[in-house]
Amino acid sequence: MSYGKVIKDMLLKLLWGKSSVPRGLYELDRYFRVHGPIEFESREEDGLIIATSKDFLQGSIVTFAETRDELDAKIKDAILTAFEVPSSYAKEAGIKRVGESESYALA
Repeated sequence: MSYGKVIKDMLLKLLWGKSSVPRGLYELDRYFRVHGPIEFESREEDGLIIATSKDFLQGSIVTFAETRDELDAKIKDAILTAFEVPSSYAKEAGIKRVGESESYALA
């Protein structure tokens, strides 16, 4: 994640204040409650691990990384981006990996 995006997201959070949250956070919560976890499929290609959502109803989520730990963080950020939630709200969103599979849901 670029420093510019992190700074922009932090500024938005400061401007909105703690009493206001982005609408996407509500939509994210509702999606997971109604449809369950989002499952990802990963493959290695040219030294990168590429993850693609298998069952996201609003299209596809695709991201890549060099390591599994980095991929985990990027998948969480990509889910937030799909719902237009700034990354500074990652803690409030509470997206976690479910079990040993490559599925992600709310904690």
